[in-house]
Amino acid sequence: MLKFKKTSSALLTGKEPKVPEGLWIKCDACGELLYKEDVKQNHYVCYKCGKYFRITTKKRLRMVMDKGSYEKWDEGMESKDPLNYPDYQEKTASLRERFGIDEAVTCGQGTIHGERAVVCVCDGRFLMGSMGYIVGEKITRAVERATREKLPVIIFTCSGGARMQEGMVSLMQMAKTSAALKRHSNAGLLYISVLTDPTTGGVTASFAMLGDIILAEPGALVGFAGPRVIEQTIRQKLPEGFQRAEFLLEHGLIDNIVEREELKETLAKLIVMHNRVQPKEALIPNRRKSSVRLEENKRKEKVSAWERVQRARAQDRPGAFEYIQEIFTDFIEFHGDRHFADDGAIVGGIAYLDGCPVTVIGQQKGKTTKENITRNFGMPSPEGYRKSLRLMKQAQKFHRPIICFVDTPGAFCGMEAEERGQGEAIARNLFEMSDLTVPVLSIVIGEGGSGGALALAVGNEVWMMENSTYTILSPEGFASIMWKDASKASKAAEGMRVTAEDLKELGIIEKIIPEAQPANAQNIVKIAEIMQEEIRRFLHEYLPLEEGQLAIQRYERFRNM
Repeated sequence: MLKFKKTSSALLTGKEPKVPEGLWIKCDACGELLYKEDVKQNHYVCYKCGKYFRITTKKRLRMVMDKGSYEKWDEGMESKDPLNYPDYQEKTASLRERFGIDEAVTCGQGTIHGERAVVCVCDGRFLMGSMGYIVGEKITRAVERATREKLPVIIFTCSGGARMQEGMVSLMQMAKTSAALKRHSNAGLLYISVLTDPTTGGVTASFAMLGDIILAEPGALVGFAGPRVIEQTIRQKLPEGFQRAEFLLEHGLIDNIVEREELKETLAKLIVMHNRVQPKEALIPNRRKSSVRLEENKRKEKVSAWERVQRARAQDRPGAFEYIQEIFTDFIEFHGDRHFADDGAIVGGIAYLDGCPVTVIGQQKGKTTKENITRNFGMPSPEGYRKSLRLMKQAQKFHRPIICFVDTPGAFCGMEAEERGQGEAIARNLFEMSDLTVPVLSIVIGEGGSGGALALAVGNEVWMMENSTYTILSPEGFASIMWKDASKASKAAEGMRVTAEDLKELGIIEKIIPEAQPANAQNIVKIAEIMQEEIRRFLHEYLPLEEGQLAIQRYERFRNM
C-alpha cells in the first residue's frame, strides 16, 4: 500500500517561502537559515519544519520526468492583448526573457518511470500563474493531442486565477479547458490533477478540480476565492489552515496528499494501473482446490441465528480494510465525495488481483473507541455513499471490476445525515449500480444492516460469510416494532431469517464463505485465501461478458427477487 507522510503544522502558515540565489536560504515559516544544497536534496522542502518551497517549471520537470524524455509543445505562441492593457505586452516579454519560459504554463509529453504521459506545469512566477488566452490554448491543445494519441494527462496547477489583463477572454479559458477535458474523459482516458501552492480562482474552478484523481502537495493553498479576497470582501476571519491541502482532504475535495519525494512513483503507479490490460489467464481459479476447501470447512454444529448476530458484531471480527490488505496488492486509497467530506465509514480505492486492476470499496468499523469515532461505528453518512458511487463510476470509465465489502449496522440516521440527503444518496447508489457495465461483486463480511448495506450490494452476485447477517433492520428494532419489546431480539433473529444459510435458501445470495472458526485476526489469512480464490473464480466468469450482458444479468437478478 502506498503510504503518505504526515506533514508539519508549519505547512499551514500563510507565509510563502521562495528559493533565493546564493549558498544559504531562509525559511519564511520557521525562520531557520538553510544550506541550499541540502534543501535541493530534500526536494525543496525545509528540513527543519517541513515547509514546501515553491519551485520552478524546470525543477518540477526534473523531479517528475525521466531524464531527457520531456518534449515541449506549442512554444512561442503569439500573445494576445484583447484589452490593449497598458504595458501588458512589455511585461510578458520581460518575464519570458527573465525566467526562460514563454508563458505561465509549459506543456508537452515525456515518460515517468517509462510510462508515457502528457504533462503540463503551471508556473507562479509568470504573472502569478494566471490563466490568459495562451495558457488556456496551450492546455487545450495538449489535452486534445493527448485524446488523439490516447495518452493520460497530468497537470500541475499553480495559479492566482484568471488573468485580469485579458478580461473576459481569460474567463472563457475556463470553459475551453474544461470542454477539452470532457472529451478526453469521454475517450476513457486518465486525467490526474496535482494541486500545488497556490491554486486559486478560475483555475480552481476549471481544470484543477476536474481530475479523475486529484492529488495535492502538503500545505498547498487551494480555493476559489483566496483568503485575502474573502477577508476583504465579506470581512470574515478565516481559521488557521483554511483552504490548505489538509483542509481539502478532510472536506472530501481531493483524493490524497502526496509528498514530493513520493510523487514520481505515485504518478507512475497510477498510470500503470489505468493502462493495464486485464490478464484474464492469471485469474483462472484452481477449481478443484477451491471446491475442496469450501467442502472441508462446512460447519456441522447447529448455531442459532442470534449467535450468528453476535458473531457478526464481534469487536475482533476483521473489517473491510483487513480483507483488502490480505486479498489484494498495491492498494491505493482515495478519499472524499468531492462535495462535502471524506466519510471514514467507507474506504475505497484501486488495487491489483493477480495483475488485474480492481476497484475495492468497503464499510469499515473501528477496533478502538477512537477508531469507532473516526469510522462512525461503520455507519456511513451521505458523503460516504457518494464517495463509493464516485469510485464505482470511475471504475466503469476504466473498465475495472468492483468488489464491495459490506459491514454496517445501518446507514447513519442523525439529523445532519438527513439534512444532507441520506435517503437520496442511498437511492442514487441503487439506481446507478443497477446499470453499471462492469462486474460487481458484493460480500457481506459482518453486519448487513438494511438499506445502508444494500447501497453497496447491488451486485451481479452477493455472497455472505458464514457468520455474517443481512437484515431488513436490527433484531432489536424488529422486536421493538413488532412486539414493543427489544428484549425479544433473539426470537426476532430466528423469525427474520437473517443468516447466510437462510438467505441462500431464499435466493437472496449466491455463495457462503465458510468460517471453520468465527473470523478473527488469527484466522483471517486462511479465510482470505478462500475468499481470494472465489473472487478469482467470479472474475474469470464475469470479465469476458459484454458490458450490456453485465447490466442485464444484474437487472434480471433483482427482477426475479
